[in-house]
Amino acid sequence: MNDLEQLLHDLVAIDSINPDLVPGAAGEAAIAAFIAGWLRAAGLEVHVEAVRPGRPNVIGIARGTGGGRSLLLNGHVDTVGVAGMTEPFRPRVESGRLYGRGAYDMKGGVAACMVAAAEAARLNLRGDVIVTAVMDEEYAGLGTLAVAERYRADGAIVAEPTELQLVVAHKGFVWLEVETQGVAAHGSRPHLGVDAIAKMGGVLTGLAALADELAQRPLHPLLGPPSVHASTIQGGGEWSTYPDRCTLSIERRTLPGETGDAAEAELQAIVARLAAADPTFKAVVRRDLVRSPLETPADAAILSAVKQAAGDALGRTVEPTGVSFWTDAASLHAAGIPTVLFGPLGAGAHAAEEWVDLASVKTCAEAYLATAMAFCA
Repeated sequence: MNDLEQLLHDLVAIDSINPDLVPGAAGEAAIAAFIAGWLRAAGLEVHVEAVRPGRPNVIGIARGTGGGRSLLLNGHVDTVGVAGMTEPFRPRVESGRLYGRGAYDMKGGVAACMVAAAEAARLNLRGDVIVTAVMDEEYAGLGTLAVAERYRADGAIVAEPTELQLVVAHKGFVWLEVETQGVAAHGSRPHLGVDAIAKMGGVLTGLAALADELAQRPLHPLLGPPSVHASTIQGGGEWSTYPDRCTLSIERRTLPGETGDAAEAELQAIVARLAAADPTFKAVVRRDLVRSPLETPADAAILSAVKQAAGDALGRTVEPTGVSFWTDAASLHAAGIPTVLFGPLGAGAHAAEEWVDLASVKTCAEAYLATAMAFCA
C-alpha cells in the first residue's frame, strides 16, 4: 500500500458522521486530530480551530519563501450517515477501488490535498499552500464559511468528486418556509374553523406555476434553468380538528446572478395574490439558509493553472464545465477567492455502497501539486 492509499485508508476508517444529520453522531473531532498530526509530521504549520464545540476545522500551511501567489486546497471531512451499510468504517480495496463511507465524498479528495501540500512544503515555493480540512459541508457549510472569514488566498481548488472534470459553475440554493394560519375548531363546528392545510393548496398551485415559469427562463450555458420544489409539509393534529397551521418547506435552486432576496420575493408574490383574493387567507414567509451559486471568471489565473495541470496529469485537454449540486467553492468565491473544483472518480455519495477510484485520487494529487508549482512559484 503506497502512502496516499494508506492515508485514505486511515481517513475512511475514522467515523466522522455529521451530528446535524444524525443526532449523537461522532462529528469531526477525531478525524481533525488525525489530520492535524499528519500535517505537522509533514512539516506544515497547523491550526485547529473550533467552529462549534468539538467540531473543528484543520488548517495546514506550507509556508512559502515570499513573493508568490497563495493556493488554498479545500475538502470537507464530515460524512452522511451509514444506514444500510455493512462495516462502513472498515476500508477495503477491490479492483483499484477503495470502499467505505466517505471514500468518495470526499476523503479521497482530502487525502490528495494533504499529500500535495506535504510535497509542496519540500519545494521552497514562493507562495503559501494552504490545506483546509473543514467540518459541516454536508449540512450548512459552516466550516468553509469560517475559513473564508479568516484566510485569504489568490486561488483555490475544492477537491469534491467531479469525475476528473474541471468545474467552474454550480447552482446555489435558498431554503424557504411558508406557514398558513387557520383557526382551530372541532370538526363538528365548521363555521368556527379555518383549515390551514386547505389554505396551503393555493400556495402549492402557485409554486407549481412558478416552477413552470422558471423552466422557461433563459438557460445558463453550463447549468440550465433555475428550479423550485416543495420539500416537506406538516400540519394538523387529529382527525376531528380543523388545523390552525400548516408549514411548507421549499427549496429554490438559483443560478449565478440570482439572490436570496429575489427568491423570497417570488414566494411573497404568491402569498400576496392569495391574500388579495381570499380575506381568510393568512400566511407568513420565512427564509432559512441561503447559499450562493458559483461562476468562476474565465480569466481567473487559478482556472488556467488548474486546466493546464489537470490536462497534463490526464494526458488530454480539460474543458471547464458546470454541475447542478452546491459545494463549498461558492463560499470561497463569495469571499473573493477565485475557486474551481477538480476531484476524483467514484460512486455512492450518500448511498449504501461508496467507493473511490484510487488511480484518480493519485491523478488529483499530481494535478494539485503541479498547480501549486506553477501558481505559487
